[in-house]
Amino acid sequence: MSVDPQGPVLVEGPVEIVLDDGTVARSDRFVVAVCTCRRSRTYPWCDTSHRPRRRAASPPEDRNP
Repeated sequence: MSVDPQGPVLVEGPVEIVLDDGTVARSDRFVVAVCTCRRSRTYPWCDTSHRPRRRAASPPEDRNP
């Protein structure tokens, strides 16, 4: 198991997680990224929503008329 303070917990699979409502989420992957921030749209699996989003740089303006 590996914990990233800014991201998910990496767990060697296969993994079963019992959610708050009692449902069980399963993954057969070799390594599973488990979300700890609850921002993931695929919770309990991490979808990197914890990463800060940066806007793409705008193209430079042509200042010559």
